[in-house]
Amino acid sequence: MPLDFVCVLLLAGCGVALGGGQALSVSDRCMQDTDAFLWEINQDTPKQYAALTDSSAVLGVRLRQNSFFYGQSSGLAGVGISAKDRGHQDTINYFVGVCVPDSCGEEDVQTLILHERFQLGQTSLIPPLPPILVHNSTQAIATTECFSATKTPDASAIICLTVCAVMLALPLAATLFTAIKRWQRNREISPREESSLNKGMNLYGTLSNASSSGGNTNHDVQQSEKGQSNSEEDNNSTEDPPPCFLRNCMQQCVQAFSLQTTMQGVLSTSSAHSYSSLNGIRALSVLSIIWRHVIEFSGKFTVDNVNTWGEVALVNFQYVFTTSGPLYLAVDTFLLLGGLLSAKSLLSTIRRAEDKMSLRLAACFLFKRLRRVQPLHLFLICLAMGVFSTLNMAANTQLSPSFVDNCKANWWANVLLINNFFTVNEMCLPWTWYLSMDFMFYITTPVLICIYRWKRSVFVAVAVILMLVTIVSSAVVTALYQLSVTLGSTFVYPSYAKYYYHKLYTRYGPFLIGIVMGIYMTTKKEQLIKHRWQAALGWVTCLLALVLLYVFAFMLQQMPKEDSIPHAIYQGLHRSVWALCVAWIILSCEEGNGGFINTLLSLGVWTPLSNISFACYLVHPIFITLYTDLLDTQAHYSDYNFWYLFNGNMLPTLVVSYALTVMVEKPFVLLKGRSE
Repeated sequence: MPLDFVCVLLLAGCGVALGGGQALSVSDRCMQDTDAFLWEINQDTPKQYAALTDSSAVLGVRLRQNSFFYGQSSGLAGVGISAKDRGHQDTINYFVGVCVPDSCGEEDVQTLILHERFQLGQTSLIPPLPPILVHNSTQAIATTECFSATKTPDASAIICLTVCAVMLALPLAATLFTAIKRWQRNREISPREESSLNKGMNLYGTLSNASSSGGNTNHDVQQSEKGQSNSEEDNNSTEDPPPCFLRNCMQQCVQAFSLQTTMQGVLSTSSAHSYSSLNGIRALSVLSIIWRHVIEFSGKFTVDNVNTWGEVALVNFQYVFTTSGPLYLAVDTFLLLGGLLSAKSLLSTIRRAEDKMSLRLAACFLFKRLRRVQPLHLFLICLAMGVFSTLNMAANTQLSPSFVDNCKANWWANVLLINNFFTVNEMCLPWTWYLSMDFMFYITTPVLICIYRWKRSVFVAVAVILMLVTIVSSAVVTALYQLSVTLGSTFVYPSYAKYYYHKLYTRYGPFLIGIVMGIYMTTKKEQLIKHRWQAALGWVTCLLALVLLYVFAFMLQQMPKEDSIPHAIYQGLHRSVWALCVAWIILSCEEGNGGFINTLLSLGVWTPLSNISFACYLVHPIFITLYTDLLDTQAHYSDYNFWYLFNGNMLPTLVVSYALTVMVEKPFVLLKGRSE
């Protein structure tokens, strides 16, 4: 008789109280199996499946935000119980696992628990809340959830896994075809003839120098510049469509998808563009985001001493660094870089198009962005749905089932890049909100560039108004909803994400600063910093601003209980101030005033990580979720354990991100239409 594992949530004051008088309506098969199961448990020498249940021992206890947890040795499920003291308003939640026959449904299990049929001798398999926590408590069932020992993928999971298999098979097939064609040429053409032939043609799996130099798929600007320069040559040479147009398209697709092409330059330590400091900034930012998510997912959902973790995070000065400093503001760094590179790329494209801006050019600009972002984004949605739907998860956190349900219901929002309009508990892969916001901000780049080219005074006025709207709206929302100025957990404090963190009007400041900076750095005639004292003053101001951002975040970390002017002012200004500081660092490094900071940020070791940073951003939460949901028992917080966990998540993230960059992301970036 196979067993299912059940998670039952009992809430005080809700539903039917334990031991109530509800009629016993259970299926005959479930009742028979339950009686046999309970009889076996009470025997001196029970069968193996019952002995395993009987020997389950309590391994850990968790009290987290009024939650109490009993971890069982099976670790595959838990029962959630919430008890309310009759003399107080506090509610205590705790979770316990119980094994039931697989012939019982969730309603059957709930009825059996209410009628106290799950007994080990005289002891209930659903223990009450320990009296040390709550005296004279009442308990009631709210929900019941069963976890099967085996999972059968549904139609959506099969479709998703099939799509992933096809997308991975395309580059493998192109690679094999390219290798065969090269082998045939090596047999038919002598090395000298082949060398002379290569000077005038592109072989399968190779790019011209112009294309290969733009192989860094994480830098939109060089892709746009190199792609546009190639498009001019292509347009000049293909005014009349060749008779074998379909064959030429097939050759281009094979070339773009073959690993011989896509692997070029990804692991190179030489920068493919002039802004070499961006490699270090991008790499450090993605590492910061990964560290932040390790803390948020693991600290909030998997540790057994979460109160200790919370006390350290709130009191220890260094931990504020993760909740309000560079680790917290790394997304704003990416928004700044997005604005900078989008403006520089569009202006360079306009210059090559005879200095003419058109709707067609703007549409091509946005399509290139979609072509770079969406293939890998949608691939990972399918991969996550397929993997999370087929793996048996423990009952500690159960994050992945909610991700699957949300993706089944709201996948279309990710396709349209509007998922940031949903709450964090409704999003398909919640961390992808950034992609939607980033693309919406990209749409504003052509509009602002048009205004800049039409009348610069109007552009300045529009930019000032947009910045004021961002600052004022952030401050008003913070005061109105009494929001914290540091990012706790968007799962625990959804109002922070709902009213502030995912809103366009509160996050546009860094992207706008990036656009202004991109315009300046593309059109400037001379250096802005002409004297050493100017550079020194700029660096002192920048470092002082960063210190103040950090200190004020520590001082204002407590969530205000009423309208707080200091919280509102800080919330309105800190993201834009951070973006200005990063912009100063980039400008100083570009104009030769960066010193050792420029040397550090321009190290070649950052370039490979920068090249795969987009894939790292999308992939790493999947590994963190798998870790948290596959834990049979809870982890224990310590600085060393968290550091070890971070490194443990980094290794598979880097390996898989590299593979997906060369097999999914880069092929679509290298594909070019006839107009490119």
